[in-house]
Amino acid sequence: MSDLSEQEYDEDQEGVDEPEISQGEGDEGENDGAEHEEEEKLPEIPLTEEMVGESLSLLCKIGSGLAHAYVRLDVKEKEVTDISLLSTFIHLRYVDLSINMIRDISPLNSLTHLLTLKLDRNLLLTPKLDQLPYLQVASFANNRITTTEGINHPLLESVNLSFNMISSISGLDPTILGRLHTLELRGNKLTTTAGIYLPNLKNLFLGGNLINKIEGLGRLEHLTTLHLRDNQLEKLDGFSENMKQLQYVNIRGNNFVDVKETSKLKCLPKMRALILSESPLSDEDDYRMEVLINLRRLERLDKDEFTEEERQEAEEIYEQRRAEEMAAEGTEEVIHSDTEDV
Repeated sequence: MSDLSEQEYDEDQEGVDEPEISQGEGDEGENDGAEHEEEEKLPEIPLTEEMVGESLSLLCKIGSGLAHAYVRLDVKEKEVTDISLLSTFIHLRYVDLSINMIRDISPLNSLTHLLTLKLDRNLLLTPKLDQLPYLQVASFANNRITTTEGINHPLLESVNLSFNMISSISGLDPTILGRLHTLELRGNKLTTTAGIYLPNLKNLFLGGNLINKIEGLGRLEHLTTLHLRDNQLEKLDGFSENMKQLQYVNIRGNNFVDVKETSKLKCLPKMRALILSESPLSDEDDYRMEVLINLRRLERLDKDEFTEEERQEAEEIYEQRRAEEMAAEGTEEVIHSDTEDV
């Protein structure tokens, strides 16, 4: 059995809550326009000294250790539009500005001691910042970001860009982002996985996009968890034997119709859990058995582990089919030889 825990097998373990989808897709453009117009009319609410004072915490030593400063700032749900004041708070290490109306984050370029930055549910169009030498965790979920450019923080370990408007991935420099192990891009407008070459990436979340092709992932040799649920995949091309650590693959809610596609995952030596539910394939008779015949090292399909009885039956069917294929090949060779003699 694999060493994956129950939590790691949960296909709904992804972090940020999925936003509610408004009804009436035909009115989406009109609603967006009205929303933008309403936001343009919103009053400017700059971050003030008073607001900062109420939101600071965690007194720590700074510099040589002789002075102290508060290093945590939590300003959430204040409808703040302008954070210019923060450029003077250079000792901040943990900043949470979620659920505001912020468009411009350039004042954060001065915060070179930042370790954690959360800007979920704002009005950002880009995550771009100057290089922050100590930043380890950054979250920009639920904004209006259209690009992955400008993320160049050398100690960054986790970044969340879910529920934005990103249609392609670019600018993720592997020579700078060598410590990045978790990348979340769920709920965007991606049509391909191309553009992700991060050699130490372990967890990749790409669910809820428009992806119809797996590209560029074959070099992710340290990847252990891959979420591609609720996309538009029909084929499972794009996996590679170089993906030596991949254990959990979630491709639930795609458009697979042929169980033979699962045989393309044989190249993954450590894959133990596969989520394929809510696709046309999962409604077929003997779905579980046919997948297990193709992937006999698999321990779990969807929510259920395979039993020993299922394993034994799959092995027997596999050997029987293999013998039949060999016999058929032998017959063809004999027929071919006889034809040549004539």
